[in-house]
Amino acid sequence: MPDPAPANAPLSRPIIAGIVTALVGVTSSFAVVLTGLAAVGASSAQAASGLLVLCVTMGVASIILAWRTRMPVTVAWSTPGAAVLAASGGVDGGWSAAVGAFLVTAALILLTALWPQLGRLIARIPPSIAQAMLAGVLLPLCLAPIGGLMQTPWAVAPVLATWLLAVRFAPRWAVPLAFVAAASVIGIDIALSDAAVASSSLVPRVEFIAPSLTVGSVLGLALPLFLVTMASQNVPGVAIMRSYGYHVPWRPAMLVTGLGTALGAPAGGHAINLAAISAALAAAPDADPDPRRRWVAGVSTGVTAIALGGLSAVLTALVLVAPAGVVPAVAGVALLAAFGSAVQQAVDEPGERLPAVVTLVVAASGVQAAGIGAAFWALAAGLLVRGVLRLGAAPR
Repeated sequence: MPDPAPANAPLSRPIIAGIVTALVGVTSSFAVVLTGLAAVGASSAQAASGLLVLCVTMGVASIILAWRTRMPVTVAWSTPGAAVLAASGGVDGGWSAAVGAFLVTAALILLTALWPQLGRLIARIPPSIAQAMLAGVLLPLCLAPIGGLMQTPWAVAPVLATWLLAVRFAPRWAVPLAFVAAASVIGIDIALSDAAVASSSLVPRVEFIAPSLTVGSVLGLALPLFLVTMASQNVPGVAIMRSYGYHVPWRPAMLVTGLGTALGAPAGGHAINLAAISAALAAAPDADPDPRRRWVAGVSTGVTAIALGGLSAVLTALVLVAPAGVVPAVAGVALLAAFGSAVQQAVDEPGERLPAVVTLVVAASGVQAAGIGAAFWALAAGLLVRGVLRLGAAPR
């Protein structure tokens, strides 16, 4: 690690870094979360509840892990997991079965902490297949801004223009600024249409539901949600922290995020995990020159995330009154970087390319069979094609 900073360096620096981390994380992907929860059967009130408990559980988890490890460990909701929900559509058994799938996901995360063999089993799934499944799930969501632009160009064009300019001049804030543009468009539309938003709908509240389990929800939702959360969030999150000199303890991290997911699931929270891309905002030298004090940024991230949970009902209300295409446009641009990364990793190795492409197109098709969503069938198809192509081939 680099030499520590002078003792009189302002503590406000890591605190502000944590606030920025939470703001960027929440505003850049809350639309994806609400879209995903609604797709698997949540009402607007249940989706708002899910957003609230995700903010609270990931905030508490960030505080616990940063405080106990004295590292800038930050926890986020599973954005790729929310994309899986959005791609899954209606789940056999409805919203209660989706909540049951969230609990199964939590159990699997906890199992990776308590039973290392499960982690090794996951590692046997070729990364190209896992990333291709994620890319296929993300593709329809990434196409949404184009459809929105054709449907309501006056509302979507300002969002896309803001995002593009921000990508050029302020990349970190590109998606949050796109959300600000969307909020402005929504505000103008409300003013012009004299629409009213009930004040009672702006108060955050938790709505619990009894979970249930179906074969479709376990195989078509819980399993893909678990896989993308591990492969696209937890594993990269550990790697990013290591690049800054921090070795995150795997078992405690999985125990805390698994328990957080389990506690949030009955109220609609799909999954929390170690932050990946946004982790750098709290762990990099910009957060504090002294690496031994950057854990303060992790605590600050958690406190800010909990505070932002108070806006969950407001954000949900904005989504409900938004002109057609606006919210999908924000969600789509938020996922473009993740889609590009997934495609690159899926087709990077020529020998794995064809199985990966098959996985991608099956996932993107949105096909459902036997009550099981496309993400599961994409994995099955990719592994089948890969197995057939390797029949009789000499081991590598």
